[in-house]
Amino acid sequence: MAKKVAIKPLIALLCLIVIWGCSWPVYKLAVPYTPPLLFAGMRAFIGGLLLAIFIFHLRSKINWRKHWKKYCISALFNTICFFGIQTVGLIYLPGGLFSVLVYFQPVLLSLFAWIWLGEHMSPIKITGLLIGFFGIAVVSVDGLIHHLSGIGVFLGLLTAICWAFGVFYVKKVSGEVDAFWMVALQCIIGGAVLLGVGTFLESWSAIVWNAKYFTGLGFGSTLGIPVAYVIYYSLVNAGDAGKVGAFTFLVPIISVLIGTIFLKEPVTYTLLAGLLLVVISISFVNYSGRTRAPLFKKTRKQTIM
Repeated sequence: MAKKVAIKPLIALLCLIVIWGCSWPVYKLAVPYTPPLLFAGMRAFIGGLLLAIFIFHLRSKINWRKHWKKYCISALFNTICFFGIQTVGLIYLPGGLFSVLVYFQPVLLSLFAWIWLGEHMSPIKITGLLIGFFGIAVVSVDGLIHHLSGIGVFLGLLTAICWAFGVFYVKKVSGEVDAFWMVALQCIIGGAVLLGVGTFLESWSAIVWNAKYFTGLGFGSTLGIPVAYVIYYSLVNAGDAGKVGAFTFLVPIISVLIGTIFLKEPVTYTLLAGLLLVVISISFVNYSGRTRAPLFKKTRKQTIM
C-alpha cells in the first residue's frame, strides 16, 4: 500500500522535470518568430494571471501593503531578468546548450550561500563546485568554437546568476509571503514590465502568429508557469523539495536530447563532456545539501523553478 502512495509524488516529480526540460527547446522553436521581450512578457503575464485565477480564493494571503516590495524584488530577478535574458539568449544558442549554462544555477546558489551566509562547505560540495566551474568552462568553449556566440554564452551564465539571486531572495523571505502568490505576482508584475519595455523597444507587428509561436507561448503560459509551479509546491508541501533539487540535473539532459532529436541541434563530444561534468557537480551539491541543516529555517516555500 505504501508503494502505491509513493507513486503519485514520483509521477508528479517526473512530470515537473519533463516540463522544465521541454521548455528550452520549445521556447527556442518560438523565438525566431517574435521579439524576445514581448514573448517573455506575454508568457509570464498570462501565466501569472492564470495562476492568480487558480488561487484567487486565497487572495487574503497577498497582504499587498506589507509585502509589495518583496513581490517587486522577486519580479526583478525571477521574471524580468530571468525570463527576459533567457529569451534573448535563446536567439544566439541552441536550447540544449543554453539550458546547460542556466542549470549551473544550483551550484551558484550554493556558492552565494557560502559567501554571504557563511554556510559550511563540505569537501563534497567544494569538489562539486570545482567540477561545475570546469564543466561550464568546457561548455562555454564549445559554444564559442562551434556556435560562434560569445554573447549567447554570456547571456546563459547571466541568466543563471540572476536566477540564483532570485531563488536566494525568495528563500530568504519564504516564511513571510505565500509561495503561490509570490510566483503569481512576480510573473504579473515582471511580465507587465517586460511588455512595457518590449512595446517601447520592439514592434508588435514583428510577431509572426504561426503555430510555432503559439506553441511556445501556450506552453510557457500554461505548463511552463502555472502547472509547473502548482506541481512543484505540491511536492514541497509534501516534503519532497529535496527530491526536486536532487533531480535538477535531468533538466539539461532532457533539453539536449529533445533539441538534438526534434530541432536537429548540434551535439559535440565537448558539449557532452561539459554536460556530464555539470550533472556530476549538481549531484554533489545536492547530495551534500541533504546532509546538513537547511539554508533557512523555513524552506517549505522555496522555489527552484
